[in-house]
Amino acid sequence: MDEELRVLTERLRAESAASGAPGTKAEYDRLVATGDHDELAAVLTEPGHPLWARELAAFRLGVAGDRRAFESLVLLLNHRDPPRCASAAHALARLGDPRTARAAAALATNELRVAYALHPVRLLVELRAPEAVPALITTLRRRLRPHDPYRRVALACVDGLGTLGDDRAAPVLNDALAHPALAEAAVRALARIPGQR
Repeated sequence: MDEELRVLTERLRAESAASGAPGTKAEYDRLVATGDHDELAAVLTEPGHPLWARELAAFRLGVAGDRRAFESLVLLLNHRDPPRCASAAHALARLGDPRTARAAAALATNELRVAYALHPVRLLVELRAPEAVPALITTLRRRLRPHDPYRRVALACVDGLGTLGDDRAAPVLNDALAHPALAEAAVRALARIPGQR
């Protein structure tokens, strides 16, 4: 079993058991075991399924490359619960849907949801899509304001821009050098950009 799937199923097994609803264990076991993509997709469209069931179905469809999971995974990518965001990012990276990078860029740059931007930023880096560098630059530039509380997001942007190695990132990474919490990472990121050593 894939490590991400193992972690997800353990977390959702505990979450489903905690609900105490009748038939929950049987539904959980069915969703873990089924190979029927139509059955999983129905969980995403039929009313009445709990969040844990929708997440499990979306994850399984996503890693299998079934694009019916896209909308559900994007919603989970922007969830307040970091483990849900992480599992959605993992599945979206494997889904192969051309809309993924645009959706992740929109989430990463949405100032109203910046508290939940960490996983969209990391997903953009993993995808290496054309949207990645502009979105990370925009997000990082906003995080360079005095007393910004989202240092983890800023650090993910700095690290990601270094990984991507695009010279368009050099100006914002140079600006990040003035921020003690980001300076060391910015030095490393700049070293990975050709011509910036």
